[in-house]
Amino acid sequence: MSNCFKQALLSALAGIYFYIMGEAKRRKATLGEKYGQDTTRILPWVPISKTQAEKFVKWSNRMTWIGIGGLVAAWVIVRFIGPAFGWWQVV
Repeated sequence: MSNCFKQALLSALAGIYFYIMGEAKRRKATLGEKYGQDTTRILPWVPISKTQAEKFVKWSNRMTWIGIGGLVAAWVIVRFIGPAFGWWQVV
């Protein structure tokens, strides 16, 4: 690449960076106290924010996998470990 192209590219990227930073400052001035707080809701009449909904989905997904793991562990115990130790017989 030529130096002229590199300088033009860097200049364009710097301009974009400063535009974005200026936009953030304007948004902060407009929102005031509410800047940085999660006020977006899933639906206007539902008092649950998008962040809370994302946390719930993450938590429920984790609990689902823990439940599946527990179910597999219980099946292994009932099917193989219990009969191997003579605790019961699988018919």
